[in-house]
Amino acid sequence: MRIVKWLLAVTAGFVLSLSATPCVWAQGVVGAPRPWEIGMQRSFGPIKDRVIELHNLVLVIITVITLFVGGLLLWVMYRYNVKRNPIPSQTSHNTVLEIAWTVIPVLILVIIAIPSFRLIYYQDRTPDPDMTIKVTAHQWYWEYTYPDQGNLDIESRYIHDEDLKPGQLRLLAVDNQLVIPVNKKIRILTNSTDVIHSFFVPSIGVQRYAIPGRTIETWMEADQIGTFYGECNQICGQDHSRMPIAVRAVSEADFKTWVEATKKSASAGQFPKIASK
Repeated sequence: MRIVKWLLAVTAGFVLSLSATPCVWAQGVVGAPRPWEIGMQRSFGPIKDRVIELHNLVLVIITVITLFVGGLLLWVMYRYNVKRNPIPSQTSHNTVLEIAWTVIPVLILVIIAIPSFRLIYYQDRTPDPDMTIKVTAHQWYWEYTYPDQGNLDIESRYIHDEDLKPGQLRLLAVDNQLVIPVNKKIRILTNSTDVIHSFFVPSIGVQRYAIPGRTIETWMEADQIGTFYGECNQICGQDHSRMPIAVRAVSEADFKTWVEATKKSASAGQFPKIASK
């Protein structure tokens, strides 16, 4: 009975979460994980669109395989149990069957590999980017440099629980967000000053390692104005869970205004920073 009640509670929670999702999105565009979310985060960029397309393809394939194997097991259990088949077959080889179970998995892997490689190359870099941002990882905070904006440089650290304001997400909110213009191709150059980190923003579909001594390229594009959260998903030490990423996409005019205001604040020594504990 406890198991039945638990399953009913889980099902009810899942249904409620689905029904509540439109209301959550109506409050504003926010790319972040949701309670009871079992699928991928909503897409807010062309890369994530292709990631979801590949995910849906693989989901169909593994669902068909799972149903086929499950049905085959049930049939074998029913048809070839000791009561229905007391004298087992002595057949040890079947050429057609052995060729089939070798060729079919190879074909399945090819079907998966082709769009996978296309996505890898698509995500790798973009021709004629509108802007370049250098992302440098530290233990444990992010540094964002804008070479196209006079090497404007900001540091981004997570906000401690006691400093959170209403509406800010625990372990995801930061003091200084990575601000980008909406509908612009942003080249990302990742690097690290200490250990391997990972720049990962799932709702935009960007992920790239930050490795000491190497500069690795990728790109991203947000197709809507909003805030999109991510984190370092490469275990990098004690405060690995304290390296969130917040990308804020704004209009081009608002981006120019933000750049000018940030430059003035930085030159006056008033650029906000929150010291890590």
